Amino acid sequence: MAGKRDYGQFCGLAAGLNIIGERWTLLLVRELLVSALRFNELLDNLPGIGPNLLAERLKTLAEHGLVEQLPVPGDGRAKLYRLTERGQQLRGPVLGLARWGMQFLSAGDRDGAEVRAEWGIIAVQAMVDAERLPGVDETYEFRVGDETFAVTVKGGAVRFVPGPAAGSEVVVTSDPDTFIQIGAGMVSPFDALAAGQIKVEGPAAAIRRCTRMLGLS
Repeated sequence: MAGKRDYGQFCGLAAGLNIIGERWTLLLVRELLVSALRFNELLDNLPGIGPNLLAERLKTLAEHGLVEQLPVPGDGRAKLYRLTERGQQLRGPVLGLARWGMQFLSAGDRDGAEVRAEWGIIAVQAMVDAERLPGVDETYEFRVGDETFAVTVKGGAVRFVPGPAAGSEVVVTSDPDTFIQIGAGMVSPFDALAAGQIKVEGPAAAIRRCTRMLGLS
């Protein structure tokens, strides 16, 4: 940890913050929770970080076994960055922090702010309430902007799967800004439906189970 911040405390929280407490690190993890990405893709998704700082943050995460590099087929020079199994363990804490933080979003925060489809996906994942999972196995597909992913409930457990899902009981389509506003309680899903900002397809019973799981019922 030479040259890096170390709280010098024999505490699990302090040990974790020694690794992920620096500026930009959790936002970098957020991006990799959606999908593996190249360096330039991460740079584009995190405007303001700068290449040197991004390289430093990736190096720190790699040194602690949270991120790994993979070759890009057909491109001998490019590298793909992906969270390891240990890095994926941050999904719960990051989604919990995102869910907690959405209560502080306001209409003023939208003025001139960056909004990406990937962040809409994180917003939906953060909204999932583990205590309200359906009692049946079902799959719900979300089309957020130009990104698609599925929330699959099976055997009382939930999984987030990138890409479209065959046999989805419910398909929800909208833009990332609307999804984040719904998650932040800035607009109700019913108002968004009435305004045509969101489209929900599927049997009524499955839609009720999905909305309840998201804390929107």
